[in-house]
Amino acid sequence: MILIPAGLFLSAVMAIAWWAQRRLRNAGWVDAFWTYGLGAAGVAVALAGGEGARRVIVAGLIAAWALRLGAHIVGRSRGAPEDSRYAHFRDVWGAGFERRMFAFLQIQAAAALLLLVPLLVAASAPGPLGWTDALAVAVALVAFVGEGVADRQLHAFRSDPRNHGKVCDAGLWGLSRHPNYFFEWLHWCAYPLFALSTGWAALALIGPAFMYWLLVHVSGIPPLEAQMLRSRGDAYRAYQHRVRAFLPLPKGRTS
Repeated sequence: MILIPAGLFLSAVMAIAWWAQRRLRNAGWVDAFWTYGLGAAGVAVALAGGEGARRVIVAGLIAAWALRLGAHIVGRSRGAPEDSRYAHFRDVWGAGFERRMFAFLQIQAAAALLLLVPLLVAASAPGPLGWTDALAVAVALVAFVGEGVADRQLHAFRSDPRNHGKVCDAGLWGLSRHPNYFFEWLHWCAYPLFALSTGWAALALIGPAFMYWLLVHVSGIPPLEAQMLRSRGDAYRAYQHRVRAFLPLPKGRTS
């Protein structure tokens, strides 16, 4: 089964990521390894486990996702201090950091393996291409563009010396505290649409469900907002009060 070698590959990628962050003393680089590793494994799984034009489209979408996000992470990490989330782990874990980091990265490899399931289901869906496939591509394109715009807006805000120490609320960041996470989640909503013609369509829902749980409740919003509260204090608390955490929509009076 294609998922077994894919899982071994992901485990090896994250072992290399652990070695690299140890040599560089900057764990922020592991996110790039995870992204490119998942992208490469996703392309292989889609092409090997799918059939017809649909497998090529699924492979192309996961490749585009990985290349864009990976390039963004590399640009963010090059010459920059360690990502605040990992710097916090380094402080909290102390002498046990390297051992716990290795285990943490292997858990990330397992998470990536789980995300290969919706790709496999989507790529292997039988039948000719139809309107649901077109809708899936449209959703993926909106996610691709939206996440790119959010990243560029944040970069532009942080690059302006006048904004040092301030909270970004420009553009999409005025509608959501984490618009990049929203569009990241939206990307994974495309694969269940590809899978509608198969009896295993429900398995493709693993992607958006698992990614939502990770981003909103585990490794995305909670540690990042904890760090922002430590560094921005009351300014970030005010931002939390007036802007939604996830959905990029105006926050109503009763929200």
